[in-house]
Amino acid sequence: MQLWNKARSFAEETAKRSQEEISTGAHKFTEIIAETTKEIAAQASIHLTEPSFNKDVDLQNFGITDEFREFVRGITVTTFRDFPLQVSNIRQDLTEWQEKHANLVLSTVKEISKLRYELCPRVMKERKFWRIYFILVNNHIAPYENRYMEETKLKSSEKVKGQMAMKPLEVELTSNQEVKEVNKETKTLNSSRQQDLDAFLLGDTGSSDDDPVIS
Repeated sequence: MQLWNKARSFAEETAKRSQEEISTGAHKFTEIIAETTKEIAAQASIHLTEPSFNKDVDLQNFGITDEFREFVRGITVTTFRDFPLQVSNIRQDLTEWQEKHANLVLSTVKEISKLRYELCPRVMKERKFWRIYFILVNNHIAPYENRYMEETKLKSSEKVKGQMAMKPLEVELTSNQEVKEVNKETKTLNSSRQQDLDAFLLGDTGSSDDDPVIS
């Protein structure tokens, strides 16, 4: 009986110790998870607060300035709904500049994003929404769009000039190659003529020795 009591006591003590170890391990695991979560959150916060220089430049180039933001705050659903515009059946796509501007506006100006969500497509189609939008903001964005178009034309013109500048070089290279080929052909022809002349002269000498002398 005494031996049985000792065995039971040992088993209870072992179980108690195991439970404590499990509890301690679980606590440590929870602490590790908490620390890891804090670190991930801190890193995410850093990335969110880091300024994006390229994005700021794009916003400026596409007319999304503080003055523009202030203006669009005054645009409402009623402004769009009551705007006197009849959209024709002729498809009029946005220009390259307008597409980039629209994408930037939707991602950075919550007022326009909200208006588009409320209006399209329940009140009006997407095409009509953007037609009205660009008419409303034209005075604010026109200088930026015009500058973009001028820069695009300038780049295109410089590219054409660069291609034209390469053509004389190509012609010169072609001419040089042609000259080399002509010189090569001339040398070959001269060599052939010299060989024919040598053969003729040597042939005449041989015939004079063999022919009989006429007295």
